[in-house]
Amino acid sequence: MRIVSPRFIGYASLLAIGLIAPFVVYPIFLMHALCFALFACAFNLLLGYTGLLSFGHAAFFGAAAYATGYAVKMMGLGPAAGIFVGTMAAVVLGSVFGMLVIRRQGIYFAMITLALAQLVYFFFLQSSFTGGEDGIQGIPRGRLLWFISLEDDRKLYYVVLAIFLFGFVVIHRTIHSPFGQVLKAIRENEPRALSLGYDVNKYKLQAFVISAALAGLAGATYAIVFTFVTLTSADWHTSGDVVLMTLLGGMGTVFGPIVGAFAVVTLQSQLSDKVGSLVTVIMGAMFILCVLLFRNGIVGETIGLYRRVVGRRPD
Repeated sequence: MRIVSPRFIGYASLLAIGLIAPFVVYPIFLMHALCFALFACAFNLLLGYTGLLSFGHAAFFGAAAYATGYAVKMMGLGPAAGIFVGTMAAVVLGSVFGMLVIRRQGIYFAMITLALAQLVYFFFLQSSFTGGEDGIQGIPRGRLLWFISLEDDRKLYYVVLAIFLFGFVVIHRTIHSPFGQVLKAIRENEPRALSLGYDVNKYKLQAFVISAALAGLAGATYAIVFTFVTLTSADWHTSGDVVLMTLLGGMGTVFGPIVGAFAVVTLQSQLSDKVGSLVTVIMGAMFILCVLLFRNGIVGETIGLYRRVVGRRPD
């Protein structure tokens, strides 16, 4: 008799929790957290598995959100087509950014991505089609497949959950493929990967574009969920939030960014009404504590503790 693996049981349990969650927790909050969880997973593919620190990932999140908002509200496209348009906008922008920055490393890579993201931010600020400081308001949710009304929060939640699961499967398959093993080799020792004959820049560019595409998918979904897009989506603070989510949850782990995203979104939601602008200070303090005390993040430290107690790697 074949024994079901603990990993399968874990995945099935998480899926079951996801299916019943909107009956227990406010669906809008859950969709907010899922969008940022996908965003953090996309960022983790670049940082945790390729070793590239981008400070400009909000550019892809925001560009996709604006493209989706414009396509749905101004062009009259449906939500599925709008999300596709937004994701493709992120792919194009990610390809351009990638070709410009991929030959740089370390702090130079991070600073160039930040500079390019700020250019995108000011483009959105000055452009008329984005609404400037007002953003794009009143984006209709519409219908999916002509008969599923997304005005119902619970129905929309399951659509967002499906989008998140799609992105998660793509990332999971990527990091556990031969392509993902090359990315890990580049992260650990780029000169050695180069000496083995791998075209390092090509692999890094592909990882960058995949990460940008999934970040764009998260941003496009976010625009449909909240029916508006503002400059906050493309602001450098959003890039900082996703860095915090990844480090807090556990960089280079599959579930770390998800845990980090839910933790940060929960804290922001609970504290914003109580402490106001001080929530930024609290987030900064969390970042410092994570770096000093929990270098591997919540999930990383939990896995390390499990290995020390049980004496073997989790199945």
